[in-house]
Amino acid sequence: MPQRPAALKSLRQDKKRTLRNKSVKSRLRTEQNKFARMLERGEVEAAEGQLKLLTKLFQQAAVKNVIHANRAARKQAQFQGQLNEAKAQAVG
Repeated sequence: MPQRPAALKSLRQDKKRTLRNKSVKSRLRTEQNKFARMLERGEVEAAEGQLKLLTKLFQQAAVKNVIHANRAARKQAQFQGQLNEAKAQAVG
């Protein structure tokens, strides 16, 4: 255990931040899984709405420094590519 007051405060702050970040990351994983299941079932229209929500959540997480901004951008691009591929298969 830290002894100095500043170190104790830092520990308290870290616990709060960890809990907050954990809930944000958990929500991201849940929504990613929903998106993947929609694509598996071929629900392209529903997946489009889910992608919009995912994009919003990733950007919010990046702004709050829960995840790195580049990771958020990379994931958004990956999911958009998956959606585009599913649309192409549905049409042709």
